[in-house]
Amino acid sequence: MSALTFVFLVVGLVALVLGAESLVRGAARLAARTGMSNVVIGLTVVAFGTSAPELAVSVGDVLRDDPGSGSLAIGNVVGSNIANVLLALGLAAALGGALVVAFRIIRVDVPVMIAVSIVVWLMVLDERLGRVEGIVLTIGLLLYVTWTVVVARRDVAAAPTVDFDEGVVDPAVLRRHSAWNDLAYVAAGLALLVFGSQALVGSATDIAGELGVSDLVIGLTVVAVGTSLPEVATSVIAAMRGQRDLAVGNAVGSNLFNLLAVLGLTATISPHPLPVAPSAVQVDIPVMILVAVACLPIFANGHVLERWEGIVFLAYYIAYVGWLVLDAGDQGARDSYGAVIAFFAVPLTTITMVVLGVRAHRQRVADETLSAPR
Repeated sequence: MSALTFVFLVVGLVALVLGAESLVRGAARLAARTGMSNVVIGLTVVAFGTSAPELAVSVGDVLRDDPGSGSLAIGNVVGSNIANVLLALGLAAALGGALVVAFRIIRVDVPVMIAVSIVVWLMVLDERLGRVEGIVLTIGLLLYVTWTVVVARRDVAAAPTVDFDEGVVDPAVLRRHSAWNDLAYVAAGLALLVFGSQALVGSATDIAGELGVSDLVIGLTVVAVGTSLPEVATSVIAAMRGQRDLAVGNAVGSNLFNLLAVLGLTATISPHPLPVAPSAVQVDIPVMILVAVACLPIFANGHVLERWEGIVFLAYYIAYVGWLVLDAGDQGARDSYGAVIAFFAVPLTTITMVVLGVRAHRQRVADETLSAPR
């Protein structure tokens, strides 16, 4: 194992942190300058940028034009979407404190994410994703982005003043720098994120190989997490810098771009339908849907993702990766769809219901206290 491998590991980590910092800084300034909310910027500019690694990996795979090419796209997107919610938001909440969830995320974007996830699952029930389905998803992307921008511009026109109390953007900074400067921060941040994730995944793969870890396990863990590192780094840095709504918008928006842009564009340009493994149809995509569904009640009840809920998300992600590793070792961790329901869906649903119950009880107690005669 060469010293250069460890150098790339450190360089990759540093590039991720610097890239996320630059991206968040530039995105926050753009939001303040245009009057659009951090949520909208996170759902569009930041989300598309942090989904670039998934798009590059998937498109590069189908352009090889091998009979088996394209199989990477589904696993790449599904694994990334699970990681974006459980890992990225979990870490952001655990390290950065409670994450604010904007009303539009609950009312519009999470329901859209759930609906698109189900549509993709229905599309691949025949274990393939064809060009027609890809075109439909791509059109969905254009409609979603257009509608988001139109609504955001309408909101800006209705309330053109910018409130600087929520974030860390100083009005004096906007006067000293131009919009081109903000765009340069965003571009530099995206470039550093892509480079950092590639360097980190490459070095981690080399180290794992030297330690005797199988290629399959490396692919299921290191590579799967690696393509989500831009979202993870961006969400964590955004939360720690006080841009908590941008962190949530980035994760949800990135999931939507993965489904609509990465799968849509990859299936559209692929010379043959994308093959989908039976295990993805039976297990992984349903898990992705369940994770998306779990966001809705947790986000809606209180409009916040608490620190302890982020820790629960992380625990679920560790459990899911553990399943993948055990299954790769032929120890039967994912023998059937029923196992997923028993060991993943039921506990996740239970946690959701407990959260709802506790919050509802606290709200009732608070209301009774306020209404009690003094």
